[in-house]
Amino acid sequence: MALLTPQQQQQVADAVTRAEQRTDAEIVTVLAPRADDYSYIPLLWASLIALVVPALVHFLIGGLQIYGLLMLQWACFVFLSLIFRLPAITTRLIPPRIRHWRASNLARRQFLEQKLHHTQDRTGVLIFVSEAERYVEILVDEGISRHLDNSDWGTIVSDFTRRVALGHTAEGFIACIDACAELLERHVPKTHPRNQLPNRLVML
Repeated sequence: MALLTPQQQQQVADAVTRAEQRTDAEIVTVLAPRADDYSYIPLLWASLIALVVPALVHFLIGGLQIYGLLMLQWACFVFLSLIFRLPAITTRLIPPRIRHWRASNLARRQFLEQKLHHTQDRTGVLIFVSEAERYVEILVDEGISRHLDNSDWGTIVSDFTRRVALGHTAEGFIACIDACAELLERHVPKTHPRNQLPNRLVML
């Protein structure tokens, strides 16, 4: 998973600037490498497997005394705890529902932290991505939701999610922003100049 280069970040910011010239919406983009460190996940899986392995060894092979089984259990726990901390492995140990739940929570926190709920006419739009979870969400304030239903964003989110899974996050951002601008221009067109929030990509 590679972070966006400064040039790519500027391209995303430029796309936001272009989009806001077409609509009253205030667009903020946020990119998180992951929604959580999931520090408890490696320990949980290592504990469960370490509990089972000595019993399997004793059943299949036999011959080990209690002390040997305890040493095997501890060795198994320590080894797996270290291996399961590798990000590529940790992510695979987490059920998709939990990954998406954590990413969704972070998206909502960012909506508040980036002050999208304080925009004039409540026209804030958050485009949020968490790369490790391959999670994309578009959150809008009530000034936008009055004109557009959640289902209107479905195709845009699906296309962006596919691009993130392929590792094309920067291109996905730009395509998503352009698609949002087209949709917003039809329903929340530009009425007067304003730029209340920064256009830069927020990197967590």
